[in-house]
Amino acid sequence: MSEATPLIEAPKKNRGRLIAIVVAVVVVLAAVGVGIAVANRGGDAVRIGVVGASDPYWATFTQAAADEGIDVEIVDFANYEQPNPALTEDELDLNQFQHIVYLAQYDVSADADLVPIGSTAIYPLPLYSQEHTSLDQFSKGDTVAVPDDASNLARSLLVLQSNGLIELKDGGDIFSGLDDIDTEASTVTVSPVAADLAATSLPDFDGAIINNEYATKAGLSPDTIIAQDDPSDPASLPYVNVFAAREGDADDETYQKLVQIYQDTKAVTDGVVENSGGTALTTKVPVADLRESLEQTKELVEQNG
Repeated sequence: MSEATPLIEAPKKNRGRLIAIVVAVVVVLAAVGVGIAVANRGGDAVRIGVVGASDPYWATFTQAAADEGIDVEIVDFANYEQPNPALTEDELDLNQFQHIVYLAQYDVSADADLVPIGSTAIYPLPLYSQEHTSLDQFSKGDTVAVPDDASNLARSLLVLQSNGLIELKDGGDIFSGLDDIDTEASTVTVSPVAADLAATSLPDFDGAIINNEYATKAGLSPDTIIAQDDPSDPASLPYVNVFAAREGDADDETYQKLVQIYQDTKAVTDGVVENSGGTALTTKVPVADLRESLEQTKELVEQNG
């Protein structure tokens, strides 16, 4: 870069003093900037609790945050029961491992105030079939297997409804069961099976809703998925995964910046999809919608508790 000629030449005899003053001002401004950054982070790395810290995209995310001047420490937990209590007890700043349904159930049971501050991805619950290759090939009387545990059963019914194969009375929710199916208005019949048997039972049915982990173990290709959750369907919103924080920290600018980095860094989102075997759908749901979904889901949990 060529050196620009100053518009006003400083007197030579005062130039040394002027340089000293400028350097001092720069040092002060730099110190103020560092002070602001440290204040935003509490002087320490932002501790984010996850289940599966070895997933490669977390290293990518940590580096992307560092490039923006934010020090992140990813804290690994062995199971899903641990990160929420750790966040509640101020042992973490954020966590990212759960969907809104799980968060609502924790808040209600623990009388806690954790809230979503940004969405990450939805891990679809997919429909497979060895008999059909598209939804329009299903006909009245076909039978679809679904996981028999309450949480996955309700979600499976919502997936089938959003894809036009069944109708649920009153639109359905996270507690819907077999009795909520409007059989007259539905195309297919639903048959519950153990979640870990759905993949091996697929030949016995016209279709089956199979959890991603069991589908992967069974060698089912994502390319053969016929239908799955529709993230644009309000019924699917409670199953979107989120960054969670304590309610008092929800507006923290550094935490919001980390959400933005996660959502906008292509290497991170590509890593999330790759790590899921190509099934995850990354999302950018407005925080207001996430909060509204949380409150509605908590009400349902309390009503059905």
